[in-house]
Amino acid sequence: MFPLLLIVIGIAVLVIGKRPAVLGAAVGALFGVGLLKLTPATSGPWVTLGVPIALALVGFFGAAFAKGLIDIVVLVIGALAGAAIVMGFLDLFNVDAGLMRWLLAVVGGVVGLILIRRARRGSQDWGIIILAGLVGALLVMRGFTILLPVLQGVSGTLIVIVLAGASIAFQGGILGKRKGAAQAQPTAQVQTPAGGDAPAAKDKQTTGNEVTPSR
Repeated sequence: MFPLLLIVIGIAVLVIGKRPAVLGAAVGALFGVGLLKLTPATSGPWVTLGVPIALALVGFFGAAFAKGLIDIVVLVIGALAGAAIVMGFLDLFNVDAGLMRWLLAVVGGVVGLILIRRARRGSQDWGIIILAGLVGALLVMRGFTILLPVLQGVSGTLIVIVLAGASIAFQGGILGKRKGAAQAQPTAQVQTPAGGDAPAAKDKQTTGNEVTPSR
C-alpha cells in the first residue's frame, strides 16, 4: 500500500503540482520518506505509512490556509523542495552519507529557494513547475523502487529525468503551444486570400472581350 500511495501522490504532482497546496503535500511526503531512511530500525508498518501521510497533510493544509502569506509560503516550499529533492536522489542511489546528507540537503534547499525567487517568467512560475516535476518524479520512482529494487541507480535516475521533463512541458504549457501551432498551420494553408479569384476572373473577362483583327 505504501509504494502505491507514493506513486499516486507523485502522479498528482506531475499533473497539477504547480498548485502550492499540492506541491506542499508532495514535499511533505518526500521529506517523510527521507526521514524514514534515517531511522530504519524504528520504522514499523504504521510508522512507515503514517509519517509521510502526516507530513503531506501538514504541507497541504499549511499551503492552503496561508493564502495571505502565499509569497512566503512559496519560498518555504521551494527551499524544502530543494532539500527533499537532494534526499530523494540520495535514496534513489541508496547512498548513506551521514552528516554529509544533511549538508547536501541544505545546499539543495538554498538552490530551491533561489530557483523560486528568480525563475518567474511572465505568468508562469517556472521555479514551482520545475520543482514540482522533480518532486513528483522522485515520488513515483521511490514507489517503484520499493516494488522493483532493480530500478535503483542510473536507470531510475533516467526515468526521473524523463518524467520530470514531461511534467515541466505539460504544466508549463509547452505541449499545448506546440499542439496549437500544429493545428493552426494546416488551417492557414487551406484558407484562400481575400480577392484571390479576382485576377483570374479579370483575365477571363479580358480574353472574352478581345477583338479579332480583320485581314
